[in-house]
Amino acid sequence: MFEKFTEPARHVVRQARQEAVDGRRRVDTEQLLLGVLADTDSLAVRILADLGVRPDDLRAAVRRHAGLGEADAAALRGIGVDLAAVVARIEESFGPDALRETPPPRRRWGLRRPDDGGAFSPRAKRVLELSLREALGLHHRHIGAEHLLLGLLREGRGVAAQVLTEAGVELTDLRRRVETAPRPAA
Repeated sequence: MFEKFTEPARHVVRQARQEAVDGRRRVDTEQLLLGVLADTDSLAVRILADLGVRPDDLRAAVRRHAGLGEADAAALRGIGVDLAAVVARIEESFGPDALRETPPPRRRWGLRRPDDGGAFSPRAKRVLELSLREALGLHHRHIGAEHLLLGLLREGRGVAAQVLTEAGVELTDLRRRVETAPRPAA
């Protein structure tokens, strides 16, 4: 499948893996979104700008969501706790990334335990599969960064979709705009 990826799409995946490795996490939808946002001249970033959404705001929202999973955030909302406000207050008091996970302790002889940072979560694998389906559905012979964004939108339940929705983006409108935008040559 990766042989059909354009260079910008490969860059998105490399950026997503780097984000995951830096955070000692698996690649999930939020890292793929960060990868899409890395190219400031991309179709996705231009369309989001047209919608009034800034990539820096989305990056900050992803960082706020990094501490707890979706189920945790939903459970806290259910009892009236605004997780974003709590995280903002902690970061205000203790600095950015105060809630970031610490590296695993060194073992004897200075070796670290292996971590799974950079591996793809089942949801991220699904987004990659959906990006292929999006490209095929549009009769494109390549998978571009825009198809990865469409895959994120079609998956629709990950942190990426949640962050976009919280930023005021209507996912169906974003999908329509991406599908009808002029394409760069592959």
